Amino acid sequence: MTSSAAGPAYRRMSVEQRRTQLLAAAVDLFGHRRPEDVSIDDVAAAAGVSRPLVYRYFPGGKQQLYEVAVRDAAQELIGRFAVPTQGPPTQRLANALDRYLAYVDEHAPAYGALLRGGSVAETSRTFAIVDGVRRGAAEQVLRHLGVTEPGPRLAMMVRSWIAAVEAVSLSWLDAGKQPPVRELREWLVDHFIGLLLVTATTDPQTAQAAARALAEETPDSPAGGLARRIAPLAGLAGHLLKPDVPAPDVSS
Repeated sequence: MTSSAAGPAYRRMSVEQRRTQLLAAAVDLFGHRRPEDVSIDDVAAAAGVSRPLVYRYFPGGKQQLYEVAVRDAAQELIGRFAVPTQGPPTQRLANALDRYLAYVDEHAPAYGALLRGGSVAETSRTFAIVDGVRRGAAEQVLRHLGVTEPGPRLAMMVRSWIAAVEAVSLSWLDAGKQPPVRELREWLVDHFIGLLLVTATTDPQTAQAAARALAEETPDSPAGGLARRIAPLAGLAGHLLKPDVPAPDVSS
């Protein structure tokens, strides 16, 4: 004789399938709530399994789940900045951002779990994992600028831009993925060009890197497009240098 079980029937999975299922449930929870507000019971309920089963696969509990989630997201994101070195540098950067923002779009909970930590997440291991993403992304950006040993100003400029990419990506998710991702990518590329050129005015190494990069740009590259949009504002610089010259009207 057989009888129906009172509780849910667990679907038989391989060890790797079950582990992936539990991790996916945890990532989704971490991406929408602070890690300290997520319990093992929450993970078990989201995955439709028992609490002991979660501990069987993740004996370290919530901290281990968070660290694995962060590590997986980190490895994926670092690879998103690795694009071929052919073509104008700003087009390469746009291609890398397309890949990066596609991950943010498709894996919003994992991205949120990576960057939105809490007390449970703030350990030396998780900090090192997140910092590794930033260092890896910086190395890729500098590679496209032809720089292997950046000085402090160039290094800080690139790291500050990466921090801006992270902050803007999180804000974009919070705003319902608006503006459209293409506009977001174009704005971030413009932001990088602006930071590069401003830093080049005071740092010789950055000036050399900017000169090399600009020599490879084309009229239809992102840098070329920005140059066309900036051209009407060029008269403002002349007004600043010669205050007696009326400022041009650039409102139209």
